Amino acid sequence: MSNLDLKGKAYYISGSSAGVGFAIAKTLAARGAMVTISGRSAERGEQALMMLRAISDTCFFVAGDANDAASVASNVADAVACMGRLDGVVSAGAEGVVIPTPFADMTPAQIEISFKSRLMPRILPVHAAIPALRQAGGGSVVMITTDAARHVTPGESMIGAAGAAVVLLTKALARELGRDAIRVNSVAMTITSDTPSWDRAFADDNFANHLFSKAIKRFPFGRAPNATEVAQAAAFLLSPESSQISGQTLSVNGGLSFGGW
Repeated sequence: MSNLDLKGKAYYISGSSAGVGFAIAKTLAARGAMVTISGRSAERGEQALMMLRAISDTCFFVAGDANDAASVASNVADAVACMGRLDGVVSAGAEGVVIPTPFADMTPAQIEISFKSRLMPRILPVHAAIPALRQAGGGSVVMITTDAARHVTPGESMIGAAGAAVVLLTKALARELGRDAIRVNSVAMTITSDTPSWDRAFADDNFANHLFSKAIKRFPFGRAPNATEVAQAAAFLLSPESSQISGQTLSVNGGLSFGGW
């Protein structure tokens, strides 16, 4: 993977001014790819872009909200204008509004927003990017999802439900878009260090903190995965080296759990 050459490839990454999305952007840029990142905060985006430009001068930033279809469509169009083409898209941005909470303790409003805020930002960038990928003669899609979709975790019922929707959609879109030479895969994450989600999980003494503190003690390798390790998996699925892989969800979970669908 360290020698994976992506020179000349062009990728758009939604929700990528920090966390795993930004780690993916750095990984792709370091391997020669053109990269356009996006995020809601122009200030954070410009700071992220400065760091990326230290790696490659073919990196760009567009401000937008992955939860808004019109904004996403504009972002994809701007990314294509910046890079001249689109070979792949990573749907990485979906900050949950509601932290892990037992289902019975959630209000109906929390149930609805918890599902929507984790699902729609995952799928809208993919939908918006399909015409550009078709125009390029094919490409690759990677959606970031959660291992809670495959392994039941107390307090993550709605998080897992939204993640399971992404897992199923990965298979469905791989079937539908295969005729266009567009591959679709997902990377399922567990609690991952070097991310804003990690910082939020342990910021307060609450249910989520206790849940993830227990999980950390169970990693067979003695630690949780980090953002760079997730990024390496995503980069592989975007690359020509995975040309015969589609419709799959790869868990980067440090061996915390196995099986699933």
